[in-house]
Amino acid sequence: MTDLTALARLIGMGWRLARADALVPREAEPYLPAGPVMLGRVLRLFSGPQARLGRPGARLARVLETSGPVAIKLGQFLATRADIFGEDFAQDLSRLKDRLAPFPQARARADIEAALAKPIDSLFSSFGEAVAAASIAQAHAAVLLDGTPVAVKVLRPGVELQVARDSAVLALAARIVVAMVPAARRLEPVAFVATVVRALQLELDLRFEAAGADELREIMAKDGHMTGPAVVWEGVGRRALTLTWAQGTPLSDPGALDLPGLDRPALANALMRGFLSQALDHGLFHADLHEGNLFVANPAVITAVDFGILGRLGPLERRYLAEILWGFLMRDYTRVAALHFEAGYVPRSHDVHAFAQALRAVGEPVAGRNASAVSMGRLLAQLFEVTALFDMHLRPELVLLQKTMVTVEGVARRIDPEHDLWAAADPVVRRWIARELSPAAKAHALLKDAADALAGMARLARSQGEPASVTVIAPAAEHHHSALLWFAVGALAAGAAFVAFAFL
Repeated sequence: MTDLTALARLIGMGWRLARADALVPREAEPYLPAGPVMLGRVLRLFSGPQARLGRPGARLARVLETSGPVAIKLGQFLATRADIFGEDFAQDLSRLKDRLAPFPQARARADIEAALAKPIDSLFSSFGEAVAAASIAQAHAAVLLDGTPVAVKVLRPGVELQVARDSAVLALAARIVVAMVPAARRLEPVAFVATVVRALQLELDLRFEAAGADELREIMAKDGHMTGPAVVWEGVGRRALTLTWAQGTPLSDPGALDLPGLDRPALANALMRGFLSQALDHGLFHADLHEGNLFVANPAVITAVDFGILGRLGPLERRYLAEILWGFLMRDYTRVAALHFEAGYVPRSHDVHAFAQALRAVGEPVAGRNASAVSMGRLLAQLFEVTALFDMHLRPELVLLQKTMVTVEGVARRIDPEHDLWAAADPVVRRWIARELSPAAKAHALLKDAADALAGMARLARSQGEPASVTVIAPAAEHHHSALLWFAVGALAAGAAFVAFAFL
């Protein structure tokens, strides 16, 4: 797609939002400063009849639904944060999670047969209508020949072209923002878009999703906080995926949280701890944990589905994540600030003690308080001010983690309005600290490093045809550790900043 075509699509999207009064809706005027209020009034000069149909969330949902997969995913994310945007707004957007209009069953059958290179009847004894439809794919209920109930996911027709077009529009929008809004450059819009586009591209090959689902299911079985369905490998192709049927009620169902016997506090804790265990202990996490991808059952059983977007963290990133979470749990703001400087999240030109003071101003008002006592909208506004004051840039490599953290916290709040996210996080973080940073763990790490160094010396000596002496190896070792230091600083600049700013 050319830039001109992408620009036309971008303008078209803005025009549809303005016509529906969904950019700066009139209902938001009492809560906005003078500048946005004036902008909204100017935009409403171009509004159409649809601007008077329904609440702001409903108007926005109608526009997003017809604007492509990326726009729909934005709506799904917004729908998880009723605490920020309001219950009515989130509820109006919630149908974007899994209740979009499905495409015909006949087309789904044909596409599945093409993807699997065999007739549907050779695998399934029955194949029903779509039970859920979202931005990228839809799911059908089916039964294997041996009687096992399964869900069959199939990509939407033409979704690959839609994603390519959306990606081009996003890339152009990012470049426009960089050129015209200098203040937004620290948010790294170009790199951010590249991360989003890459995740979408991987989501379009269901063979990758099958592999990720299988790996994550094994991880979840070890932790016990969440469960996942099994992959039926003979029902997997590039555009089709078969999983065993997820037990329970979709969390997107309006009545899901009213199930008799449901332990809502335990369920919220299981969601938060399941996500953190995946990220900290294993470095692989489900990166799309909105209500449409979660099933619940009594008393506190939670099952995740739709593994199209997974996130990964390296060992060093996981260490920084755990240590910063631990610092906040212990209310050790000086240590948290030092970690940010150590990792390179905050430029060295700033004062570490001033940054610690800023973190204290953010952390203390919410320490030990449950979700219902914290205004997330006000907190996020304060956090954004702090990141700007200390020249903190977005870490594109952690976009999926940041986005998932915000989503999970929002879903947990909806499950249990009194949810204490710090109490939920404590046992997972405490376990990681005890395992990885205890004296025994440090001694083990030192022994491993020594063994690795000796092995390296032996390999170098063999390659040079001479004994491994200190004289020969010392310069190489010094260079090696210098390189490791710089690599660590660069790689770990991915894991810490978001914790102070997305997890509170």
